[in-house]
Amino acid sequence: MQALVNGTRLFFDVEGARLVPDGEAMREKPTLILLHGGPGMDHSGYKPRFSQLSDVCQVIYLDHRGNGRSDPATPESWTLAQWGDDVRAFCEALGIERPIVYGASFGGAVAMSYATRHPAHPGKLILVSAEARGGAHDAEKIAMFERLGGPEVGELARRRFLGAEVNPAMLGAWIRLAFPVYTRTPRDPEAIHRALLRPEVNLWFTRTGGEGRAYDLIPVLGRVRCPTLVMGGEVDPMTPIVCQEEIAAALPPHLTRFERFPGCGHGVITDAPERAMALIREFIMGA
Repeated sequence: MQALVNGTRLFFDVEGARLVPDGEAMREKPTLILLHGGPGMDHSGYKPRFSQLSDVCQVIYLDHRGNGRSDPATPESWTLAQWGDDVRAFCEALGIERPIVYGASFGGAVAMSYATRHPAHPGKLILVSAEARGGAHDAEKIAMFERLGGPEVGELARRRFLGAEVNPAMLGAWIRLAFPVYTRTPRDPEAIHRALLRPEVNLWFTRTGGEGRAYDLIPVLGRVRCPTLVMGGEVDPMTPIVCQEEIAAALPPHLTRFERFPGCGHGVITDAPERAMALIREFIMGA
């Protein structure tokens, strides 16, 4: 399915009804919007695991503009501000009020952009393995990649974070060599083949002088006005736990719940599926 959002058609998929019979009335379940990582990926990494939440919420998988099956738009519109505004406009197009917005990795940055630009709109936020500052904590990232992947992966991380601009050859090597060490539990080997990749979006966002190396949402996180769950893995090489510590410290403390996952890598769910999904379910159902 597609929706016209800010002049661009965005692809989305839905699991579960929003209205369900409940005695003599129809009860409305909350809507969970899943924002994928990348940039340059798609929503497919959330399937099928998040299907299990469709009993307590309507689950919507969304591809950001330029990503996956959404229209490419223009590189000038591939910004956190635009991606964040798209989330708000997407909800307006579908009549979704007070959504629960889940963002992992890059999707977490989009979720923070959305929530700080439109603080009265979200009902809840879930930020997983996210970072609020591009180009921060490079030393920690390089050290963890080398620890987990050895000298070759460590050198690749050094080149990516401190060296030359990311190019198609480096991005290909990254997917082949570094991506497998993001998690401690091996991922489904077919997952990357199922994804509809748009590497040009990643290359644009992470280019020299690009937003991916310079954005800083820390100063505006105090604007968030909804309950927020922050989750991070303590063995995450791509967004080390210090990134989530920063986010949790910058959010309003009375609205924030921070959960650490020892022994877990990027995204946490691959390494601790039972605990992570139970925590997400509890947060969705909580008052």
